[in-house]
Amino acid sequence: MVPVMSLWLPILLSAVLVFLVSSIIHMVFTYHYKDFRPVPEEDKLANALRAFNLQPGEYIIPYAGSPAARKTAEFQEKMKKGPTLIMNVWQSGTPSMVKNLVQWFLYSVIVGIFAAYVAGRALGPGADYLAVFRFAGVTAFACYSVAQWQASIWFNRSWASTFRSTIDGLVYGLLTAGTFGWLWPA
Repeated sequence: MVPVMSLWLPILLSAVLVFLVSSIIHMVFTYHYKDFRPVPEEDKLANALRAFNLQPGEYIIPYAGSPAARKTAEFQEKMKKGPTLIMNVWQSGTPSMVKNLVQWFLYSVIVGIFAAYVAGRALGPGADYLAVFRFAGVTAFACYSVAQWQASIWFNRSWASTFRSTIDGLVYGLLTAGTFGWLWPA
């Protein structure tokens, strides 16, 4: 068994590597540009929504509020009539990525902590590189990728978008696995 605190270096270094590679993936490669589609007559829709002064948050149309309300004829008619949608409203203005980037880095540290915990409980000091790679890698991959599948299952996110994000998660998992294998204590 290897304590999590003795794995602080691979935790932090893997987070830095994931942060850098994810930045390259999203700034250099264009395959995530297909994750969203434009709406027809975007300006017309944006102008119509502006009139409602929606605060940042998540919204759903139609909104039921309870299982009983979902069974009403009125709600069922709204579902048939459409449109049905889930919408995230962001703060207006020029977005700053600072908060998102800090949260992403902290998330990557937390993924590293989970990978350290699982690998550290399964393996002892001096464990074989490939054994460390396997335990840390599958844990990191699951953290970065598997939870995203729920968005396609429950919220109609495109499976193609989820697949592209899963590939990213595989890359991040491999980086984490390699870092842990390399820096595993003797």
